[in-house]
Amino acid sequence: MPYVITEPCIGVKDTACQAVCPVDCIYDVGEMLVINPDECIDCGLCEPECPVSAIFVDTDVPEQWKSFIERNAEQGRKAAESK
Repeated sequence: MPYVITEPCIGVKDTACQAVCPVDCIYDVGEMLVINPDECIDCGLCEPECPVSAIFVDTDVPEQWKSFIERNAEQGRKAAESK
């Protein structure tokens, strides 16, 4: 179960989550950060580092932010390809 970054990250982009990620699967895609689910190892280190509580396990994403699961997947994969 990969982690997902949701709406509270928009405009904030605190990079504390990137700093603790052991596999560098968190990418800046402009207005927010996203997690590439193919690279995420589900370690959970990023979640407590987020100052706006924007990071969730994909199965625990609140209903109003479910669209961010696919958004992270699409934008995370695209960012990884251009890396």
